Amino acid sequence: MTVRVLVVDDQELIRAGFAALLDVSDGIEVVGEAADGAQAVALASELRPDVVVMDLRMPGTDGISATAQIVDDPALADVHVLVLTTFEDDEHVMGALRAGAAGFLGKGVRPQVLVDAVRTVAAGESLLSPSAMRSLVARAVSTEPRPNVDGDAFRSLTDREREVVLLVAQGLSNDDISARLHVTSLTAKTHVNRAMAKLGARDRAQLVVLAYRSGLATSEG
Repeated sequence: MTVRVLVVDDQELIRAGFAALLDVSDGIEVVGEAADGAQAVALASELRPDVVVMDLRMPGTDGISATAQIVDDPALADVHVLVLTTFEDDEHVMGALRAGAAGFLGKGVRPQVLVDAVRTVAAGESLLSPSAMRSLVARAVSTEPRPNVDGDAFRSLTDREREVVLLVAQGLSNDDISARLHVTSLTAKTHVNRAMAKLGARDRAQLVVLAYRSGLATSEG
């Protein structure tokens, strides 16, 4: 199945470069380009892409606001936002995740990493760059311990699910987890999804935050 993509960036040269890279990749079709957040929201409603590759800092409506508008629209429930930005600091990572972004990458990633990220997000999975993951972990560790964490929910996890949550907290993908535990990728994904359901986590990013806030995962590993 072809992944339909909308590319959003206020710099035309950068936008065109990302669009060209994605459009020649197998199974990916760029269906539109937008120069700001307002145009991104309008085109997302009109074109219904599978993935919106979203810049953050743009004139007028920025990427975080545009992401929130897309994610909050029930008619766009199947549209996933992948943030691609120069800014991977704590403020931007958390802002994008709170807005509902499914993925977060820095613009310095290798081309194939971007292509793979688009496919990952289109499949309904979350994805964070190593820098974004470090920011997320730092924020989780620095907050007051155990806020809004359901201890009973964590106790309901099986030993395997707890093990998988710890691996997710280390930044491992489903494929990485499957290799580490010697199970199939589908089995790894099933364990992750069950843990998310039990803990009420919307995505992998929330799962990581909950793991650290609960004390299941620690900054020392």
